[in-house]
Amino acid sequence: MFLKIFSKLALAFSSMALTIVVGAQTPTKTEVVANPDGTYSVIEYPVGKEVSVKLLPSAALAGAVGSAKVLRADDGSKIFLNFTGIKGDVTTYHAYAIDPAGMPTYLGPVNIKDGQATAEFFAPLDKFMVVLSPTEGLTSMDASTAVVFRSEVPSGYAVVPTAKTAETKAVAATAQVETTYEVPLLNIPSFNNKTTEVRVNFSGELSGLKGKAYIDPGQKGTTQVKMRFDDMKLAPKDKRLVLWASSPDGKYTKLGQVINNGKRQESEIRSETALADFGLFVTLEDTDVAQPTSKTYSVFGAGRTE
Repeated sequence: MFLKIFSKLALAFSSMALTIVVGAQTPTKTEVVANPDGTYSVIEYPVGKEVSVKLLPSAALAGAVGSAKVLRADDGSKIFLNFTGIKGDVTTYHAYAIDPAGMPTYLGPVNIKDGQATAEFFAPLDKFMVVLSPTEGLTSMDASTAVVFRSEVPSGYAVVPTAKTAETKAVAATAQVETTYEVPLLNIPSFNNKTTEVRVNFSGELSGLKGKAYIDPGQKGTTQVKMRFDDMKLAPKDKRLVLWASSPDGKYTKLGQVINNGKRQESEIRSETALADFGLFVTLEDTDVAQPTSKTYSVFGAGRTE
């Protein structure tokens, strides 16, 4: 009788132990997916750590392999791209960094030779996805945008939530912006394909801050813009200094932004635009925006020094 009771108890404890072990071997896995089809893969890159990212090809480039290495610093991110196995007659694609609001920052052309390509870029961003497109001059990104490579979410990283465009538009339409920004065109064709320096005088909250932009229209169909800020510590801390291009028809394109984190004296924005002529201005924003919302802004004068 004792042996029967002991056997039953032993069997019961064995069953409980097995249940505990099986439960311990079944971890809970949580995945953050913004779009089930993987079309949205914006992540936040950590400062000082190199992150390897796979670039997934579209069906049109099946078999091609793409990768990126991203190294973020305080003022932005260096992006190193590598591609192999690209078939077809196309010799150039265009690389973009897409922010959470779906706004593209043009990185530059990627030139393909014998099915291979490498490129190195800088983006004044910390949260973005990388895409390669046959289209030059993208001003927005949606499901209909032609894309041949897009970044995958690396293991261990969560997708950054999509910025709500409707809320951004609502902010831009509030009384904070009383009138349309009056931004004179810089007459880019008169630069004669030479790198030209234009300056801006800041006032108000930005008084004392110094800024220069170097504009290079030498690339066919694109104009490179490099903006340098000096005495960054004079700018309000943790706010965004956003550089915009104003087209002749009054539309605004975000070229990039920098944030005064209180740790650096200088900062820089690098970007490109397909606009043949444009004006430049800077706004001071509290959050990431897709359109200018601030009353505080400074316009680059047409007078320049070469």
